[in-house]
Amino acid sequence: MTTAVMSPHVQPGRQDTTTQGTTAQGTTAYAPFGRTVTALAATALLATAQLYGLIPMMSDIAADWHAKPAQLTWLISVFGFGYAAGFLLFGPLSDRLGRRRVMVAGVAATAVTTALVAAAPGTGIGLVLRVLQGLTIGAFPPVAMAYVGERIAPQRRLVTMTAMTTGFLSAAVLGQLAAQGLAAAFGWRSFFVAGAFAFAGAAVLLRWALLPDEAPKGGSPLDAYRAMLPLLRSRELRLLFLAVPTVLGSFVAIYTGLQLTGTTGLLGLRASALPVILAIPFLTPHLSRVPGPVRVAIALGVAAAGVGLTGLLAPGTFVLALLLMAVTAGTAIAAPGLISTIGSRAGEARGPAVSLFCALLFAGASLGPQLAGALTGGGLAPLAYVLSALLAVGALLALASRR
Repeated sequence: MTTAVMSPHVQPGRQDTTTQGTTAQGTTAYAPFGRTVTALAATALLATAQLYGLIPMMSDIAADWHAKPAQLTWLISVFGFGYAAGFLLFGPLSDRLGRRRVMVAGVAATAVTTALVAAAPGTGIGLVLRVLQGLTIGAFPPVAMAYVGERIAPQRRLVTMTAMTTGFLSAAVLGQLAAQGLAAAFGWRSFFVAGAFAFAGAAVLLRWALLPDEAPKGGSPLDAYRAMLPLLRSRELRLLFLAVPTVLGSFVAIYTGLQLTGTTGLLGLRASALPVILAIPFLTPHLSRVPGPVRVAIALGVAAAGVGLTGLLAPGTFVLALLLMAVTAGTAIAAPGLISTIGSRAGEARGPAVSLFCALLFAGASLGPQLAGALTGGGLAPLAYVLSALLAVGALLALASRR
C-alpha cells in the first residue's frame, strides 16, 4: 500500500516523492483540494466518533439492557478491535480493488451496521454488531491516507493530512458531546440512528468528491501482510510499536474512568479538551523541528504527569479540566509523532508499517475501557496511577528508540 504520505508531517516546501495519480496520457492528475479535504475530514470525524460516543452513554444503555455499566465497556473495546482489524484487512486490499471503491463501500456498509447497533436488543447481539461496525469503518482510515499520497498535490498533502488528523482527534470530544446531548434528548439509540444517516451521506459525498480509481497495481495484497512480521522484529521500529498502544489506550481509559466513577461536570470537561485539539495543527511546523522520538517522549511525559496528578490530587472541576487538557495535548502530539517516525524509518515498507501503527493504536484504545472497568471499583486514583506508569513506559520506549 502506498504510504509515504501517511506521515502527516511532511515539511512544507519539501518535495514529496510518494506515488502520484496519472491520467491515461501520463500527466499528473491531482484531486480537487476543497471538496476532497472536506469529504475526508468529515468522514474521519464520523468514524472515530463511534468509538468515543459510547463512553457517556454506558449508564443509559446499561439501564435499558439491565446490565452493569462496567460490563458495557466491552462495547467500546470490541468496536476498537474490529476497527484495528479493518485497518489490516482493507489497506492492502485497496491496492487491488481501488481506493475510492473500498472507502465508499466501507462507509456505506457502516451506515447499515450502525443502524443495526441502534436496533440491538441486548448485550450479546450488541457486542457482535459493534465488532462489525468497527470492521466496516476500518476500511476508511488507512485507505484515505494512501489516497492522499497518490491523488493530492504534494504542496497540499500536509494540510490535508492535518485536517484528517484533526477530524480523528476532535471526535474524542465531539463524539462524546454529541452522544451525551442526543442521549439526553432522544435516548441512546438516537446517536446510532443519526450516525447511520451521517455515514450514508458520507458515502455519497466520498463517491462524488474522490477521483475514479486507477488500474490496479501489480503484486498481491499478501505482500503487505508478509512485510508486517519483519517490521515488528526490526530494531528500528519495535520499541516504537511497543509504545503505540499506550497513547489512545490511556486517553480512552481516563475518560471511561471519569464516566464510571460518576465525576461531575463531564460535559464541560469533555468540551475543555477541544481547543487543545484544534490548536495542535497550528503548532505542527514548530513541533516537527524536534526529533520524532524526543517529541513523542515529551508528549507522553506530559500526559503521564496530567493523569498522575489527577489521581494524586483528586482535583475539583477547574483543575481537573486543566489536567485533562494536558493529557489531550500529549495524546494529540504523540500520535502523529509516532506515525511520522515509524513511517520515515520503514522505507519501502511504509504502507504495512503505518497499517500496523493504526492497528496497534486502536488495539490500545480497545483495552483502555477494560482497564477502567477493572481499576475504578475503589475510585479513580488506582486507574490514574496505572495509566501514568504506562505512559511513562511509553515515553522511555520512545527515547530508547533513538538511533
